[in-house]
Amino acid sequence: MSSYLHVSKDNHTPPTLVRDLMSIGVLTCSLDTPVIELTRILLKENLEEAVVLDELGHAAGVVGRDDLIRAYSTGDYADMVVEQVMRDDVPQIPPDIPLTAAAQIMQDQGIRILYLTHHAGGIKYPAAMLSYEHMLRHMAMENEADLGDLGIEADRELPLESYAKRRDSARSRAGLS
Repeated sequence: MSSYLHVSKDNHTPPTLVRDLMSIGVLTCSLDTPVIELTRILLKENLEEAVVLDELGHAAGVVGRDDLIRAYSTGDYADMVVEQVMRDDVPQIPPDIPLTAAAQIMQDQGIRILYLTHHAGGIKYPAAMLSYEHMLRHMAMENEADLGDLGIEADRELPLESYAKRRDSARSRAGLS
């Protein structure tokens, strides 16, 4: 057998649906986030883009590296906020479609990330995402452990733990710790 073929040695089914490969949790920012601040965060976290939330917490759009480069090319980016450079759509996908269909949707729409949104308390917000990187990691994986941090079954911290870390980080940055 060729070493280039992937054969699962355990009895797990390899990821086939969006929910099997998506990442839970999405980077978000507000409409008034400075472009430079978002750029720093994307670089530090090695992310492609962030979802922009309006004043009520609804997903209002996305800002990605391409949008930031467009802002950079104007030369006036220093005083810009994400509302000035964001795209007004949040490309969405359901969690139960095949990964190959998701890849085709991305190709057809010329986008690198799709979002799964959640509706709660009248607010629609991004809950998970699927990107080119997810699919390329799937393509290159040697075994299921290579994808252990992805999908609905991935090990991750509890939402309350995540919230506490973000809160403490914000307090620290504001000098309130």
